[in-house]
Amino acid sequence: MAKNPDKDMSQYSYTQSRELSWLRFNRRVLEESGDNTVPLLERLKFISIFTSNLDEFFMVRVGSLFDMSLVTPNEIDNKTGLTPAGQLDQIYRVIPGLIEIKNHLYTEVSGLLRQQGIWDLAMDELAPEEKKYITQYYKVKILPVLSPQIVDGRHPFPHLGSKALYIAALLRSKKGNPSLGFIPVPATLPAFLTLPGTPGRFIRMETVIYHWAPTLFGSYRVEDSCVLCVTRNADISFDEEKFEDDDGDFRSRMSKLLKKRANLAVVRLELSRKVSGDFLKLLKNRIEVEEHQIYIDRTPLDMKYVYSFVRALPAEIADPLSFAPYQPRWPEDLDEKGSMIEQIQRRDRLLFFPFDKVDPFLRLLSEAADRPDVLSIRITIYRLASSSKIAHILCRAAENGKEVTVLMELRARFDEANNISWSKLLEDSGCRVIYGLEGYKCHSKICLITLRKGDKLSYITQIGTGNYNEKTNTMYTDLSLMTANEAIGLDGTVFFQNMLVGNLTGSYGHLLVAPAGIKARLLELIDREIAKGPDGYICIKANSMTEREVMDKLAEASRSGVQIQMILRGICCLRPGIPSQTENIHVTSIVGRYLEHGRIYCFGRGQDALLYISSADLMTRNLNRRVEIACPIYDPEVKEQLMWILHTQLEDNVKASTLLPDGSYARKINSLAPCASQELFMERSIHKAAAPQAQPEKARHWWSGLLGLFRRKD
Repeated sequence: MAKNPDKDMSQYSYTQSRELSWLRFNRRVLEESGDNTVPLLERLKFISIFTSNLDEFFMVRVGSLFDMSLVTPNEIDNKTGLTPAGQLDQIYRVIPGLIEIKNHLYTEVSGLLRQQGIWDLAMDELAPEEKKYITQYYKVKILPVLSPQIVDGRHPFPHLGSKALYIAALLRSKKGNPSLGFIPVPATLPAFLTLPGTPGRFIRMETVIYHWAPTLFGSYRVEDSCVLCVTRNADISFDEEKFEDDDGDFRSRMSKLLKKRANLAVVRLELSRKVSGDFLKLLKNRIEVEEHQIYIDRTPLDMKYVYSFVRALPAEIADPLSFAPYQPRWPEDLDEKGSMIEQIQRRDRLLFFPFDKVDPFLRLLSEAADRPDVLSIRITIYRLASSSKIAHILCRAAENGKEVTVLMELRARFDEANNISWSKLLEDSGCRVIYGLEGYKCHSKICLITLRKGDKLSYITQIGTGNYNEKTNTMYTDLSLMTANEAIGLDGTVFFQNMLVGNLTGSYGHLLVAPAGIKARLLELIDREIAKGPDGYICIKANSMTEREVMDKLAEASRSGVQIQMILRGICCLRPGIPSQTENIHVTSIVGRYLEHGRIYCFGRGQDALLYISSADLMTRNLNRRVEIACPIYDPEVKEQLMWILHTQLEDNVKASTLLPDGSYARKINSLAPCASQELFMERSIHKAAAPQAQPEKARHWWSGLLGLFRRKD
């Protein structure tokens, strides 16, 4: 495992590999499929989520390290001291164990689903009438669109698309010469076939084609076969020098670049079964992979079908095996019929997705699109839903004569094509669309509405932790602040002015704006708590933490006696509990029904606490190479709501795990008083639970106990 011999390894005493930390997070996702309190179809979905997460990990992170190992092989990671090759070695050694866990859990879940009448069938399990139906379907609808290909001296090796399924075969000619054969599983065919009259019984398309594969290679004899797929590097570099000879605009550059993704190097080969040595050798040589890049996976190699299959099941089958439907609530502190703008002008409002509806923000935007006193709407967009209500409202606003400016990030990974399409529609409707800054993705979430009454301007500013995407608003836990605070509105105006001229170092009075402003302020705030010694307190909720400078400052705070509690869903490169280094740092990770996505920064306790919500994780890319926003919270009720969220998640002992000093995780002990934070958020609105003045005496007593968590414990 390659390390730099000149480096002092003591600097890595409390840090760990980003990659291994992420893989441990994904293992916790997989372990949800083994939780027998989770409904069976949801357990199957967690296996699918684990699989798609791992696919993206290989395409992006492994792909990036693969490139680095070729271009900058001696570059040293500042968390582990490893070279890119050393980091890849760690990854490839860990993956087989995860695949074995996945195989075991899939077998368990599949067996339990069969007891409920849901069968993923092999061909030899079909009843006679079912086999007759599948045979007819194969002859009429599948066989005509198949394209078997033999690889020999006259037939070149085919391009294998990333994550596309193929039936691969070791062929033998009449003369005894070996060849390879491939049958692409056409993307135009359904991923599975439900058998007539029995909606729970289905067969996957690759299973059907695999059965008939021996009949498709003419005079060649099939000696061995399997289903396979490759994973290709999808980490596109956006260096501008790639386009220095291109006179086209940025959107056309992006369109061209996306076409290159399909042709990048293979970083993983997955096989559905163990194959013969001769067959494996041919595959290795022709696909150009090493032994450690090959994985035998007995589960379906592509599990995207799971969601469409569950949707296709009759309600009487699916409902008892799924989470009970949850309908987001309209926030109790907002009048559903009143003007959103006027209500926000009275005081700040917070939405907590997916527990609150997104409708109040849609109503705000729609009202702004139609009100005559609204001059302009300015918004940053990173990801939009495929059928976005927000985009359509923006188009209507522009058609109504409002000045609509959209800062559209075309480089949102795997959403590039969708964003390109929306940018065209927005432009056609009269919106002014700009595409961010060279070298810096715009990941901030801000919408600024400017109003004019007489000669006076006023502002409504919405700042969020998640995307303007109505679909993910029902799946991710996120926060959305809507405020009429004039100072924040003025900062929002300066922000958009700076973005239009490419100024990344602008000055703001209240908002923190990366790359220049968030990390520096975070370090200052940590120093503020360090000055308090054991009276200092920090609580941060985010998705991931990789930024070395922030971790070193937190370790310094820990050594000064500051109590630090972190709620980090995914990557955490800092190891807590290391004596004399990070022993005052405690890290919790929650994996549950909804994807934890909100970011809250809290510095200090009680009335002294400073709170922010932010689009930024504590990652190097977010703090140094992206445009991000953190917004201070001034409204006392919103502060209480955020503190209640933090308290509830720190108390979670059902879906929470604790990060241990060795980098592994242990489930928190479920006491006689279990607390599942997401379930509590579904049951109890933050607009009621975090408003003690509106609660009876019992709730007031409970609230005083909550605040105690944010005061020093002697």
